[in-house]
Amino acid sequence: MSDVKIHLHQTDLPDGIDFGSSVAVDSETMGLNLSRDRLCLVQLSAGDGVCHLVQFKDGNFDAPNLKALFTNQDVTKIFHFARFDLAAIERYLGVTCNPVYCTKIASKLIRTYTDRHGLKELCKELLSVDISKQQQSSDWGSPDLSEDQLRYAASDVLYLHRMVKILDERLAREGRSEMAKACFDFLPWRAKLDIAGWDETDIFAHS
Repeated sequence: MSDVKIHLHQTDLPDGIDFGSSVAVDSETMGLNLSRDRLCLVQLSAGDGVCHLVQFKDGNFDAPNLKALFTNQDVTKIFHFARFDLAAIERYLGVTCNPVYCTKIASKLIRTYTDRHGLKELCKELLSVDISKQQQSSDWGSPDLSEDQLRYAASDVLYLHRMVKILDERLAREGRSEMAKACFDFLPWRAKLDIAGWDETDIFAHS
């Protein structure tokens, strides 16, 4: 990651940034309970070795440029485990992110030979890239993020575009592209269910 360019912005993206037709997105929060643990950081990349980080410090989630990007129907938002990030975005930015692609769901649909679908495992198998998850559990609410935190945050979005290409080829090969798209289309609603209190309930289950 020595040649990666990381730009840290406060509260919102600057005017004029163009991510093209798809943008890789991730988020960092204070914890995993979205009713308690606020959104701290959003990471974005066009897959070009450049990462833009938007930090939220003082409870200001206005972010008009970021919200416009998330609701732009001409830009696909690529996530790994989109369900959580979509819920965080909806809970704190107040917008429904659409359309979306989730590399974790795609992995589960075609990498049925393993139960290891984490980003680290996918990067290693599909791209021969070894990323560090050491900073995953750190204080993302700190007003001054460390260099290690910034580099970790960037690594979560830098490789998703390359991953999508491989996953899409395998989904097509196994005849599961349409199924994957239907799952992606439902994800914003799955996030809404999480926020509304059905996070631990499978409403499709018999019991």
